[in-house]
Amino acid sequence: MTPEERAIFEKRRRGRNIALMLLLVGLSVLFYFIGIARLLRS
Repeated sequence: MTPEERAIFEKRRRGRNIALMLLLVGLSVLFYFIGIARLLRS
């Protein structure tokens, strides 16, 4: 693998990791607010 290919691969992997992190944070926030709403409603 050439250095150019490695740089492209690492950049693509970093983008996927950031997208996955944002997805997990978004789901965590969603579940948190759902839990708060259920507590307040009961």
